[in-house]
Amino acid sequence: MIDSRTAPYAALLLRLTLGGLFLAHAGLKLFVFSPAGTAKFFGSIGLPPELAYFTITAEILAAIALILGVYTRWVALAAVPILLGAIFTVHGSAGFFFSNPKGGWEYPAFWAVTLVIQALLGDGAYALGALRGTLAGGQLRSAH
Repeated sequence: MIDSRTAPYAALLLRLTLGGLFLAHAGLKLFVFSPAGTAKFFGSIGLPPELAYFTITAEILAAIALILGVYTRWVALAAVPILLGAIFTVHGSAGFFFSNPKGGWEYPAFWAVTLVIQALLGDGAYALGALRGTLAGGQLRSAH
């Protein structure tokens, strides 16, 4: 049975964690590998190098939207292909465990599943999307 008193806070915690993970991944591509280095890596595995810039941008936008709780369900679902792409292009051939050389598919698969869970749960507490909906209805109610 779902505890309706605590579930909104569970969704909030998941939302903030997923957003933070996307910020960390984008930051790694921006500040450690550099956008040009990330593009070069994408090219080395047979992907269009320009896709790296799209991926970095998508990760940043997804992070911001998740943290703020804006269009949470849609953003979570839209971010799943980023993780599936990581599995199919880099991590899938490395086996299951993420500690394997080249990192296995364990972590990105778990991350993709948590995004689907977030989409099923929705915004949770303290989401701007929920607040926007309550304001549009003419009433200011609790956002959770």
